[in-house]
Amino acid sequence: MKRLFAVRENGLILWSDRAVTGGLVAKGRLDGRLRAGVEGLRHIAGGLGTSVLAMAALVVMLAVAAACLVGIGLLVVPGLLRVVRSVADQERTRLTRWGPAVIGPPPLPATTREALRDITVRRELAWIVVHGTVGFLLGLAGISLPVYAVEDVTFPLWFRAIDPSLGAPGIFWWRIDGLADALGVLLIGLVCAVLTVVAGPGIARLQALPGRRLLVPAGDVDLSLRVAELTATRAAALDAHALELRRIERSLHDGTQNRLVALNVLVGAARRALDRNPEAAAEILDRAQDATELALAELRAVVRGILPPVLDDRGLAGALDGLAAACAVPCRIDVDVPGRCAISVEATVYFLVAEALTNVVKHSQATFVEVLVRRTGDRLSVRIADDGHGGADEADGSGLAGMRRRVEAYDGRLVLTSPPGGPTTMDVELPCGS
Repeated sequence: MKRLFAVRENGLILWSDRAVTGGLVAKGRLDGRLRAGVEGLRHIAGGLGTSVLAMAALVVMLAVAAACLVGIGLLVVPGLLRVVRSVADQERTRLTRWGPAVIGPPPLPATTREALRDITVRRELAWIVVHGTVGFLLGLAGISLPVYAVEDVTFPLWFRAIDPSLGAPGIFWWRIDGLADALGVLLIGLVCAVLTVVAGPGIARLQALPGRRLLVPAGDVDLSLRVAELTATRAAALDAHALELRRIERSLHDGTQNRLVALNVLVGAARRALDRNPEAAAEILDRAQDATELALAELRAVVRGILPPVLDDRGLAGALDGLAAACAVPCRIDVDVPGRCAISVEATVYFLVAEALTNVVKHSQATFVEVLVRRTGDRLSVRIADDGHGGADEADGSGLAGMRRRVEAYDGRLVLTSPPGGPTTMDVELPCGS
């Protein structure tokens, strides 16, 4: 189900999902494909950088192997292994920013003999060979597509400035004899541009595949690291729970309790004034009624902060519709979740989207925001994307760190991509049962 809302400053909904045209939906899909292509290109560029480092480490590794044949290479093997570990950690960090976290291995063994027997070290050495060769070639291919696209599309503007015998860019056997040939090169540039958008994400995934297979911890190492990670996330969940309890206690103490105390005082004053001055008693009772309504409103707000009733009444899609309707930035909601998830998971998604939309309104200067919710098997994925100026940082107090703790408490993951200049994309994945 797809919904689109726009709300102006006075709170009036000027248009809604019933007024969305097919062209606008198609534009949203095209924008999504273009963003995926740009995102794939970014990851290809990052993978090309780590492949250059891997190639340099591979050259050093070959030199050390040759030196070992004459007996002097063993002295520098520990340094080589540290270099390999450093390059592999760079790739682990890159892959973690893009998708599921790649947990780092334990420290290198103390001796060279133990290190060379370690399965993690051997997998890192194999990754250096693959990523420094195949990964480098894939990176060059992925980067070359947009370069040739720009060069060929603009070729009709400057083809007269070059010698026709030099041929077209990248096609040296094609002699350019006039504008018709130059327009043919332009068509090739358009094909390269389409391939950049369509094939770029696939090239990025293929380039990352060796790291996903070889740089993850193996066997019992992975289990011990997973236990440590779960221990840390459990501690973070307990801290988040304690903070939530303190927030509820503070809301009740500073708001509702004060209202009830004021109500008690007003009722006592009205009872004392009932015999002496009935008119004053009536005025005091009116004030007491106002205080009662305010206390009830604050109690409802506290209850909604614990578990929004709208989730029970309208489900996740309806609850997100309500958030979109109240958002000051035009917001598109696209929910495809068959059935219901656990209420705790739905509440987590609801609060994440609410916090994210608040950040968009306060910080991003965006003109459009899109929320996509999908369920695939036992995983619930949420993507929140806006066209703002980007630059979101978890350290700037925007609530992103709290959102990450909330997600990790459910053994989920949160990946934030917000380069300066935008756009900002937050991808969240939560387990939701089978």
